[in-house]
Amino acid sequence: MTIDTLPSVALLEIFGFYLSAYNASWHTLVHVCRRWRNIVFGSPRRLNLEITCSFGRPVRTALDIWPSLPIDISSYGCRKKGSDVDNIVAALEHKDRVCKINLWNVSSSNLEKILAVMQEPFLALTFLRLEWRDDFGTSKAARGPDSFLGGSAPNLQTLTLDGIPLPFSGLQKVLLSANDLVSLNLQNIPHSVYFSPEAIVTGLSALTKLEYLYITFQSHRSRPVRESRRPPPPTRTLLSALTHMEFKGINEYLEDVVAQIDTPLLDRLYITFFHQLAYDTRQLAQFIGRSPKLGGRDEARVVFSEDTVRVTFLLPSQALEGEKEINLGVLSKHSDLQLLSVTQLCPQSFPQAFITTVEHLYITQSNYSSKPRWENVIQRSQWLRLLRPFIAVKDLYLSETIVPLIAPALRELVGERMTEVLPTLQCILLEGLCTSGPILGAITPFIAAREQSTHPIIASYWDIDEDDWWDGEV
Repeated sequence: MTIDTLPSVALLEIFGFYLSAYNASWHTLVHVCRRWRNIVFGSPRRLNLEITCSFGRPVRTALDIWPSLPIDISSYGCRKKGSDVDNIVAALEHKDRVCKINLWNVSSSNLEKILAVMQEPFLALTFLRLEWRDDFGTSKAARGPDSFLGGSAPNLQTLTLDGIPLPFSGLQKVLLSANDLVSLNLQNIPHSVYFSPEAIVTGLSALTKLEYLYITFQSHRSRPVRESRRPPPPTRTLLSALTHMEFKGINEYLEDVVAQIDTPLLDRLYITFFHQLAYDTRQLAQFIGRSPKLGGRDEARVVFSEDTVRVTFLLPSQALEGEKEINLGVLSKHSDLQLLSVTQLCPQSFPQAFITTVEHLYITQSNYSSKPRWENVIQRSQWLRLLRPFIAVKDLYLSETIVPLIAPALRELVGERMTEVLPTLQCILLEGLCTSGPILGAITPFIAAREQSTHPIIASYWDIDEDDWWDGEV
């Protein structure tokens, strides 16, 4: 039996496997013979047939040739002028068939044309990503229209707007209609279209299937007006399916959002604050406390880099996965300000019971940055303040650049102050050090003092790249 003599149902199964396993184009199949063409076009849903429209392809001609299949509009360099953007606009005019829109790196002039044709409902749309990038720093995108998707996209599952200056009033109507939305990414939100925490929570209230939420602002100027901030509501919005949440912006904005929501399934929280002199994260601590899947972490990592300091809480088994973690960072290029920020945020941003479960603490310098620039003389008390909340730590990991900075503070812990900080410490692990040298010499007095007490510790050697260390007393 040859493939030509197989029954149609068998050919359909083969075509389905071929298209899904090899990411192949259905165009190849329909050009083989009339029978294959009839089988393919007779089962468009089974074979997930779509017409892909992008820059450089004659869209109007393709839409005239092929049947009325769903349209996938994709481009990864939407910056050209003329007929290229006209192709995209031509495809968007078939709003009842457009199922996917994925446009990256859109120029200002093209964005204006694209948004202008997206003011009516796209009822078949399931995926939408728009990314605007400044035209080499020389122009700004015009503010988008108030009407977006006609305020209705009931089948939308993924929505990403990156840098798009779109008024939130139009977007909020879309969110309230998108009951099947799984992923919402509002990224690089410009200051020109700032919206309040209350507005975003209202938009989220109808998204019962939402699993991924990203809210990131371009600058610290996007902040709640102090006079308009309200006390937390008596009841909170339940985001029952949310598992992953990321935020970048001002501390006060996040406080106002998390005070209004509950996320019982949340297991990954990634936060980046713009630097400020003081932080108030009491609502964040309460939010983490009532999110049960965020608890029970026994490893913490404090990482200083050139422009950010980050504190990450996770389980040792998840250290390389980057999943199910809590990550809190502050943007600052000054190492001394990074330290001051993290000493403020650690004790107040997390429930006390949360920090006291940490048994493994890493304090390191990022491998991707130069040595820390400690521009001011840091008081030793700041390092002790950083360590003090971690009362259950047994293993302290220190990178080579951190040891000489933290060692003077540790040497103060003698006599009655012996267990004032890290009372349960059993081992210090030092990055790739030999048994002698100035780095080891800086930490040796602290180890020796502990040896003379009832709380001795040992020093081990740790390979920061492979997490491989050799046990041995110094």
